[in-house]
Amino acid sequence: MLNTSAPRTNQRSAALTAGLSLILMTAAAFFAYGFAHGKLVIAGNAALTVHNLSTSRLLFTAELLGWVIILICDILVAWGFYLYLKPIHQPLSLLGAWLRLIYSSILGAAIMNLFMVQLLLNRSDLLFQDIRLLEADVMLHLQAFETFWSVGLIMFGGHLLLVGLVALRSKIIPKGISLLLLLAAVGYMLVHLLHAFLPELDEVSKMLNLVFTLPMVAGELGFGSWLLFTKKQVL
Repeated sequence: MLNTSAPRTNQRSAALTAGLSLILMTAAAFFAYGFAHGKLVIAGNAALTVHNLSTSRLLFTAELLGWVIILICDILVAWGFYLYLKPIHQPLSLLGAWLRLIYSSILGAAIMNLFMVQLLLNRSDLLFQDIRLLEADVMLHLQAFETFWSVGLIMFGGHLLLVGLVALRSKIIPKGISLLLLLAAVGYMLVHLLHAFLPELDEVSKMLNLVFTLPMVAGELGFGSWLLFTKKQVL
């Protein structure tokens, strides 16, 4: 007689890991990007941005910690989604996991730009005699962070597309969550393709971002919450 308790236990562990990681990642993202980054970085104002970063070192360090937490959680979610969805469609689940890991590597490269900003601020007295050079370097790294992350989010959209397609094939995952994942995927890919490669269409990108905000937030978070509290197995 086959023992199915081990794979079921592994699947439940994967669901809990993915769900908890998504909740933690969402909280970290709201703090790191929604609060700290938005408060410290003033678009188009290098002098005020450098002033904010220089006088709020603790907040900037907390933002960096938040991004590291987000990166770790992304890797855990990639693993958790793959193990949970593998019984439905193994090739698509594996490809989806790889896309998220590629996104995570790009996010890691983006985060390194924020660490470079911290290094520049810590060594500013030694490296810069002209404050304008410091401001230019800081803003360059901040822009690189935004650009790298935006390119990465195109991959992230591809990951959500595959997760949504696999979830749609399931008999137990709610169809509403699957459709939200697919809408979120379209939103991420459209918004960030425009943002990264057609910056002249910035207004269109902002409008699309508003249109897709709800599915982009609710899609993956809804799936994570469902994984966290459901006891249903796809085996």
